[in-house]
Amino acid sequence: MRKTALFAAAGAVALMLAPPPAAADAGYYKGKTVRILVGFGAGGGYDAYARMLAPHFAQRLGATVVVENQPGAGGMNSLNRFANAPADGLQMTIVNGTGAAVQQILGVEGVRFDLTALKHLGITDYSRWLLLVQPKSPHSTVQDLLKSGESIRFGASGRLDALGVGASFACHAIQLKCQIVAGYQGSAAVALALAQGEMDALYVSETSAYNYVKSGNAKAITTWNRKRADLFPDLPSVTEVLKLNDEQLWWVDIRNTIEGLGRMLVAPPSTPKAQVDTLRATAKAILTDKDVIAEGEKRKRFLKFIEAEEAERMARAVLTELTSQQKADIKALLLKKR
Repeated sequence: MRKTALFAAAGAVALMLAPPPAAADAGYYKGKTVRILVGFGAGGGYDAYARMLAPHFAQRLGATVVVENQPGAGGMNSLNRFANAPADGLQMTIVNGTGAAVQQILGVEGVRFDLTALKHLGITDYSRWLLLVQPKSPHSTVQDLLKSGESIRFGASGRLDALGVGASFACHAIQLKCQIVAGYQGSAAVALALAQGEMDALYVSETSAYNYVKSGNAKAITTWNRKRADLFPDLPSVTEVLKLNDEQLWWVDIRNTIEGLGRMLVAPPSTPKAQVDTLRATAKAILTDKDVIAEGEKRKRFLKFIEAEEAERMARAVLTELTSQQKADIKALLLKKR
């Protein structure tokens, strides 16, 4: 029985504000420049989160905070450099924890970082993920998909992007016949393909799912989690609608843990403990501030903070606590020819 695993830069912006009392001694940072690195281009979700949080870090640390975009290889290039940054405590980054964890598990060529070695400051946000189908699909439940006997076409950007990987986990867990069709430019393009009848299904985060369902481009049939999604409180979770055995639950839970890594806020491995403690306390103060949370909601940049210690535990659960056989099973699933 498996053990269940639960739970050079463009577009820089400088911000300097008078610091209020911080949650920890921020004296080291007063008058210094702190960089928040973003491994993706300007205008995307990670960039938006970094730019929303930067003025708050500037205010609390008494520092100039600069956001730097370093796109390339899905964030891997930036993260590789970040993992070897100087021990000055003057860098942070928001990592796509889900994508980075999958890259590390699979041993993707070029990976030179270790998520468990980074100094975790907390998780800023994470999503539960949903299964969507065509808006006029005759299928309204997971049971309908299973009973149809059809091979369900899931749209994705690439074999190893979040859409494709999540769909692969889901289909394997419940033995749903499916085909991952890559080549779409993100989930919005797949949602349009659903509306046009070109694709059958989409595995996507709840925030994106909410927009696609609200616009009429898709229909939600279940949340791929033991818990319901915040934005879909009336939609049953997969464990509510299917009786899953221990093996199936393991595949659901390990995917949920990987997805729970979400947008991880981290410092380089070499960061001194005193600076780690300051950054952790400051991050917690910001990410649990009601006004900051409300600001994020207005921008549709939701904040769901997870403590640094729990983020570390989750990273270890998916990167160091899997057995050799479990890692081999994941690799076999995601790297098999299709």
